[in-house]
Amino acid sequence: MFKIGDFSKICRVPASALRYYANIGLFEANYIDPATGYRYYTYDQLPRLNRILALKDLGLSLDQITLLLNEEVSAEELRGMLRMKQAEIEQHIDEEQERLIRVAARLHQIEQEGKMPDQEVVLKSIEPQHVLSIRENAPTPVYVGTLLREAAEAIMSKGIMPVAPPYTIFHDDEFKQANMDIEIVLPVDKSVTSDIALNDNRRLSIRELPTLPLVASLIHTSGYDSLDESYATLGQWINANGYRIAGKAHEIYLKPMADDGTTATEILFPVAKV
Repeated sequence: MFKIGDFSKICRVPASALRYYANIGLFEANYIDPATGYRYYTYDQLPRLNRILALKDLGLSLDQITLLLNEEVSAEELRGMLRMKQAEIEQHIDEEQERLIRVAARLHQIEQEGKMPDQEVVLKSIEPQHVLSIRENAPTPVYVGTLLREAAEAIMSKGIMPVAPPYTIFHDDEFKQANMDIEIVLPVDKSVTSDIALNDNRRLSIRELPTLPLVASLIHTSGYDSLDESYATLGQWINANGYRIAGKAHEIYLKPMADDGTTATEILFPVAKV
């Protein structure tokens, strides 16, 4: 028999790991001296330890390995575990491949411009939202702000406060400078269940907006006169990183316009891989 240190050298597993495996019931010592507490192992135990190491190398957790070795697990159950691990690894590879594309695109951008970008684009998801909204034709860009103010004043007159910044969804299939199909959206608490009447038989309607699983987002912090530049930056990023636009443009108004004309507007597009 071998003391734990010598056995550790033979099996090339740290003694601390052998002790931990014993503590969780995965790999016990063959004998523990009751007087000294020293652990002793034999060559006959190497096949079990090697199997543990092989399963660990496949990415199975120690809990899964303990279950496999200490209880009767069918071949079909083992196949199921390995299929799940295979799917996890493939997902991880896909995520790292996408990260690699983003790194390459950033390097290219820095090489082209000679500096770090002024605006950062992030990928994220948008949770479902309970909202009051109104969809109308906007004859001019100025009308977007007019309708936004009208909607905000209408809900606050009822004692309702938005639970998140208001935003506009642009429903047109192409860019328009006039006669835009817009929707003003005000996220509200789920306790708000009734529509709110506006003048001319118009109303803010309760809606449940679905999850947006993947969006590309950029924060615009200059005046509205340079908003086009931020849209262009976002579009270039989407293209350079292997995505395509897969939904309507959103403008989320994070901060009202300051006296110097600056604002904070989040621009986002739902995206999908090309």
